[in-house]
Amino acid sequence: QVQLVESGGGLVQPGGSLRLSCAASGNIANIETIYWYRQAPGKQRELVAAITGGAATNIANSVKGRFTHSRDNAKNTVYLQMNSLKPEDTAVYYCKTKSGPWGQGTQVTVSS
Repeated sequence: QVQLVESGGGLVQPGGSLRLSCAASGNIANIETIYWYRQAPGKQRELVAAITGGAATNIANSVKGRFTHSRDNAKNTVYLQMNSLKPEDTAVYYCKTKSGPWGQGTQVTVSS
């Protein structure tokens, strides 16, 4: 089973940007859908976006127009570009396949 590892989180000021990476242990082209989730402190985990092939679906209304995705098949990595970040985007971000395990995630903190 392909393992996914998140990275790229950090501390950023409101209005700033971050790019999260989701690196696969195998050929990412073989993964039908990759899901980005996030979990804020004290809140339930929520779906941020589902990426099937080259298209993003099920994008959370709270991030529409601010978050975009891309992929580099040569690096077996997908990316979540997060722009115009807000304090409410603060969360641990995860990438996951439909049946794969949860990873450790990467912390994103938006604060001045």
